[in-house]
Amino acid sequence: MMESPFVSDSDKVGIHIQIACSRDELPAPASLYQWVLQVLSFHAREGEILLRLVDLDEIQILNHTYRNMSQSTNVLAFPYNPVPGEPDTGYLGDIVLCGSVILREAGEQGKNVTDHWAHMVVHGALHLLGYDHQTSAETIEMEAVEKEILARLSISDPYYHQCEL
Repeated sequence: MMESPFVSDSDKVGIHIQIACSRDELPAPASLYQWVLQVLSFHAREGEILLRLVDLDEIQILNHTYRNMSQSTNVLAFPYNPVPGEPDTGYLGDIVLCGSVILREAGEQGKNVTDHWAHMVVHGALHLLGYDHQTSAETIEMEAVEKEILARLSISDPYYHQCEL
């Protein structure tokens, strides 16, 4: 496993990347960093985040353990909740991404692979900042923020699906 720490110029944002899967068609660490940084700067937030890129087996185990779902998924987010009474360390949490699922979805949905990776990283980072999609209102809010951040990265609306005529 390889870990690559990146720190912004301000030293107030730390992105740690763990690669625990095949390196085939993974985005560059600099791209992963920029996608997370875009979410944090959009919300004027600082802190540290771990991005872990995993294989199908690991994401399935995590999905089963933490969400009681026995299938693989594209991204899981684990927000850090500080211990009451302890100083805030600035750690925001972990984002776990499965490259195999992201690649498969991009193909099935006819999306650019890099754009889909960016979307999944943005999606996971927003979960660390408290966004969710358990209700319709939460979904509408989270998708609107995703679209705005992705647009700043020159990535089109990932939820727009053209209807066949």
